[in-house]
Amino acid sequence: MPLQIVRQDITKMQVDAIVNTTNEKMVGYSGVDFAVHMAAGPQLRDACAKAAPLGLGTAKITPGFNLDAKYVIHTSGPVWEGGLRGEQILLKSCYVESMKLAIRYDCHSIAFPLISAGTYGYPKEQVLSYAVQVISEFLFEHELMVYLCVYDRTSYLFSRQLYSEINDLLCENDIQQNDAPYAANSFLSESETKAVFAASLPREESIPQRKKVSFDLFRRKQLQSNSALDKSLHEYMQSMEKTFAYKLFDLIDERGMTDVQCYKKANVDKKTFSKIKCNPDTYKPSKQTAVAFAIALQLNLDETQELLACAGLTLSRSFTFDKIIRYFIQKEIYDIFVINEALFEFDQVLLGC
Repeated sequence: MPLQIVRQDITKMQVDAIVNTTNEKMVGYSGVDFAVHMAAGPQLRDACAKAAPLGLGTAKITPGFNLDAKYVIHTSGPVWEGGLRGEQILLKSCYVESMKLAIRYDCHSIAFPLISAGTYGYPKEQVLSYAVQVISEFLFEHELMVYLCVYDRTSYLFSRQLYSEINDLLCENDIQQNDAPYAANSFLSESETKAVFAASLPREESIPQRKKVSFDLFRRKQLQSNSALDKSLHEYMQSMEKTFAYKLFDLIDERGMTDVQCYKKANVDKKTFSKIKCNPDTYKPSKQTAVAFAIALQLNLDETQELLACAGLTLSRSFTFDKIIRYFIQKEIYDIFVINEALFEFDQVLLGC
């Protein structure tokens, strides 16, 4: 996927370039800067001495020396002073100028730390989401694989409100599934609700004769619902005649999107989408890729299930990943990077490929 959040030591990333957050003199004095210099070896210090000084919000490049990365891109982030001294503009410039430099040097992959987090004091509730926002905006115009390295949870704060809602949902659904496996809840799609209701109807032979009349009346009232369910099943079976790729292409056309708009919104790279285009009869997506396209196309829960079914997949009501995806679809939140932040927080695989 073009943007991936990972828990990893940036000095161990096997990418074309890693980004080092440093100061004006580029001396490797602490934090990420110190770690990068230690891993790269003394030659990096000499290269930095020649490249210095480094202005705030700018970027310069040196070889990676002993690192797995070919290059180190050095940038100087702002110290937080209440947000009144252009810190956000400078922080954005750090990310953008680093990515521009990577492309200029023909890099296909780059790894960032959370710039200005930690000792520079950038608010922990903003630092991750703002980095994701800036990088994702850049990737809509450029082809580049970007990793955002989050060493530990102390460097950022995930939205407490969103965390609380999702955590409550996961706990609530666990209780419901233990106490009543067929209990209806807000995370069933319309067609699933109909199917569960039909399955819960009592068998006719179990009803005493004196209640048979009222039961028959109840049955008649359900005929329309059952008929709708049959129709839905028929439409579902028809959709199964299409492969995932052909179904995806139809949906892109229906939504009036271009291929590029779709795969960018899905956090999928150009190479993967080309593979889908070239092998429409045989391409089988991973679940996170299929769901990513559903999010990009802003499908509702029924439409998402229909698209997944074409790949032999489904969103269940049992797994954490599936519950989180259902939550966002039900809430009509289709920002894939917001969803990925939530998946990352709950240690789930991220959307895209």
